[in-house]
Amino acid sequence: MHPMLTIAVKAARRAGGVINRATRDLDSLTVTSKNHNDFVSEVDQAAEAAIIETLLQAYPKHAILAEESGAQGESEYEWIIDPLDGTTNFLHGFPQYAVSIALAHKGVLSQAVIYDPNRNDLFTASRGGGAFLNERRLRVSKRKQLDEALIGTGFPFRDFTHLDPYMAMLRDMLQKTAGVRRPGSAALDLAYTAAGRLDGFWEIGLSKWDIAAGCLLVQEAGGLVSDFSGNENHLDSGNIVAGSPRIFHQLLQALTPHLTPTLK
Repeated sequence: MHPMLTIAVKAARRAGGVINRATRDLDSLTVTSKNHNDFVSEVDQAAEAAIIETLLQAYPKHAILAEESGAQGESEYEWIIDPLDGTTNFLHGFPQYAVSIALAHKGVLSQAVIYDPNRNDLFTASRGGGAFLNERRLRVSKRKQLDEALIGTGFPFRDFTHLDPYMAMLRDMLQKTAGVRRPGSAALDLAYTAAGRLDGFWEIGLSKWDIAAGCLLVQEAGGLVSDFSGNENHLDSGNIVAGSPRIFHQLLQALTPHLTPTLK
């Protein structure tokens, strides 16, 4: 395992410990609202602090981009952190959430960790080194047709600007696939796509920390990732399509008719 990935795993497991301890008494947590349907708890903040402390102890000159505390430092190495992806699920005791940590070197994703503290599932990837789940090599699914595929998505929940085109996409997907799932954690959706549990995934308006680690996992598992135009602007736009190569192209083709100018 790459030394920087080893440190990221250590940080993710520390955050997972913070999260698991908090599940014992969810009713006592202090929760605030950042925006409509966008919550943050003291657990998000404590988990993020544990991650940043671990990373900067090892690499004090690296930069940080974290969901709760924002950007700090300048470096060709930048850690992209979501300490608790799926906060609403967590607050309701719905066991679908994860810690997501990625490292970008000169703007290119190089290391990724997604840790599911409920199942003790550790998804990892290094650029050029493959993707793994608990040390087992991952490959995207082998399904060839969209009508056989199980597709993950995320409903608009903060910004409803693109609700109408999204609903048109969803309507199409319900008819053209074997099923659509919305578990509530984009990081895990992408990890599941890398693992072949989902055949593809799409969502509108995500943040870089939601998807950075998952994107590298999918790519290292042999899958494809892009924005809705098939380009590589997904980390900045937050509009993402991912999947095994055959399903990816069919999914992208099915979504294209519903794109508005602001989604292209």
